[in-house]
Amino acid sequence: MLIEHRGHRPVVHPTATIAATAVLSGDVTVGAGSRILHGAVLSAEDGAIRIGAECVVMEHALLRGRAGHDVVIGDHVMIGPHSHVNGATLADEVFIATGASVFPGASIGHGAEVRINAVVQVNTVLGAGTVVPISWVAVGAPATVLPPERHDEIWAIQRDLDFVGTVYGSPRAHGMHEIMTRQSAFFAAHSDDRVVDDAEASDA
Repeated sequence: MLIEHRGHRPVVHPTATIAATAVLSGDVTVGAGSRILHGAVLSAEDGAIRIGAECVVMEHALLRGRAGHDVVIGDHVMIGPHSHVNGATLADEVFIATGASVFPGASIGHGAEVRINAVVQVNTVLGAGTVVPISWVAVGAPATVLPPERHDEIWAIQRDLDFVGTVYGSPRAHGMHEIMTRQSAFFAAHSDDRVVDDAEASDA
């Protein structure tokens, strides 16, 4: 399904394939030969999503563009099923495995691998060719890669990366009441969404 959101509609290259149950919403561009599979959601909220050539976004992956943090995907990138790429930049030939999460402001270098259920934290810079092992966490700029049981070491780096400000645009001190009031108002913009047909979304 192709959806116009906040006045923007998806642009899909004629050689790309979008599965019938995938959702592309807003300022989304899909490059030549790329494949968006069943159940994937590409949601350009108030930031763009740009997919390069010959990428595969697998089943039930979520890509979300946000203000100040577009999703920019290079060429020949694999984004695995049930993974989450939120406001991040991925260079060419990156591999994001099943269930991995990449948070806003993150940058992943050429040929890096984020393996099953691994996490790349906000504002983290992962160098070219780096591997984040299964369920491990990459945090910091440049990234330190740690196993999840070393939470105190992860938090010592992460606390200065401003997760709440980066993801929600709010100081941590505001608390969930104010954060969620703002989030609810923000996502109400979907009330004005409009489904567009293939002709409207084809590459000009």
